[in-house]
Amino acid sequence: MSQPVAPIAAKLVIGIFTNDRQLFCPVLDGLTKLFGDIDLISPWIPFDYTNYYEREMGPGLMRRMAAFKPLIEQNTLSAIKLKTNAIEREFSKDKNRSVNIDPGYMLRERFVLATGKNFAHRIYIGDHIYADLTLIFQKGSFQPLPWTYPDYKAQDMQSFLYQVRNKYTKDITETEF
Repeated sequence: MSQPVAPIAAKLVIGIFTNDRQLFCPVLDGLTKLFGDIDLISPWIPFDYTNYYEREMGPGLMRRMAAFKPLIEQNTLSAIKLKTNAIEREFSKDKNRSVNIDPGYMLRERFVLATGKNFAHRIYIGDHIYADLTLIFQKGSFQPLPWTYPDYKAQDMQSFLYQVRNKYTKDITETEF
């Protein structure tokens, strides 16, 4: 029989995409008020693999990723997603989002995103939110899964996620002693 063990704390990682770069700083300010200081931030990463979001948000979408200093409990991901949804609504214009905010977390072995959309590979985590296992870390590298979005397979994204994982590994090692 397996014995339940408390899950390890995770590194909060939030993606922000928009076609209005001037929104990034006010959105990030709101996120830091809720979740604490930033550890790492990515450069702008092109977001051009689908026109799904362009219908709502317009063309020229770009993404930046931010990793936060405070570690989080894994079971708080649904509550975090609800808070980021509220920020999206705050910046909406005429019922259309101007910014999309995708929270997730990094562990040594995986990267998980939160979503409000159900699908076969997504696990319900409460509050009408699902967890999407986006990448796994095996044999020294991130491994995409059949459903991994193309931008999370891209080199510029993975370079940033390696930095996040390395920082998380250092953070978690320091808290274990």
